Amino acid sequence: MLPNVKIPSPRRAFAVAVLSLFAMAPQAYAAKATAPVSAAQIAAEQRRAGPDIIHSSFTTPLDVASRAALITNVETGEVLYSKNTHQRMPIASITKLMTAMVVLDAKQSMDELVTITKDDIDHLRHTHSRLSVGTSLPRADLMLLALMASENRAASALIRNYPGGLTAGIAAMNRKARSLGMPNTQFFDGTGLHGENVSTPGELTKMVQAAYRYPDIRAFSTTPEYSVMVRGQEQRFRNTNSLVKKSEWEIDISKTGFINEAGRCLVMMAHIQDKPVVIVLMDSWGKYTRIGDANRVKDWLDVAARD
Repeated sequence: MLPNVKIPSPRRAFAVAVLSLFAMAPQAYAAKATAPVSAAQIAAEQRRAGPDIIHSSFTTPLDVASRAALITNVETGEVLYSKNTHQRMPIASITKLMTAMVVLDAKQSMDELVTITKDDIDHLRHTHSRLSVGTSLPRADLMLLALMASENRAASALIRNYPGGLTAGIAAMNRKARSLGMPNTQFFDGTGLHGENVSTPGELTKMVQAAYRYPDIRAFSTTPEYSVMVRGQEQRFRNTNSLVKKSEWEIDISKTGFINEAGRCLVMMAHIQDKPVVIVLMDSWGKYTRIGDANRVKDWLDVAARD
């Protein structure tokens, strides 16, 4: 049984517009993969980046603290604001959107119990998890926790149980990226803990739009909180994006991310002034900076709509 969460009803016109983008021939989105990029290469690119490169469609100034940002009107494709969008950067747990897409593409039973094993323990960064080894949950619950609470063991178990195993799952993620026209994006794991999972703001915008096509991703990533039973005890998990609980926000998809190399990241698709907008914020330096940036973007668009 799927988790009892409400799936938001997409606006018909917006849904048709987004889905029509992906009804085009697959070759329209085909892209030649670039060579894998190392952490050293990423650091070198960032050192060479120079001063911020900013574009804005409105005269009203927008002060975004995140090192890179991209705000796009989904209906028209217009870039409303961009900052340092040319750079490849680590994406941390934004990775989990791709993990969810390929798992859903595989059409595995969402009711099937999947067990957390020692293979899901994070030995790279030693992050904490309340999903103890031996915990068995439906695949749907694991996906919800991976997207909503950014639960690393949940994401690891999902991709490890992909048909053909972990290697096949990661390969599917990279193939999906190529098919979506994301040549500068690469994945080495399904959690985002690997520092060489990289992308650009523009390619993450494509990934968010692709993820919108999946009702489960829309519902799970915007669920405010959810409880599961672990070893006979209820464990309550909360969304890592506090904005999903705010009445002034209408968020269709959300995903946060953080590792040291990536800083704090946030991607969302939201309706602002009744227009669908993708917001990509990368490498925010403070714990609350990405949330502050998102609120500044919303206020900026609200003011622009009144001008």
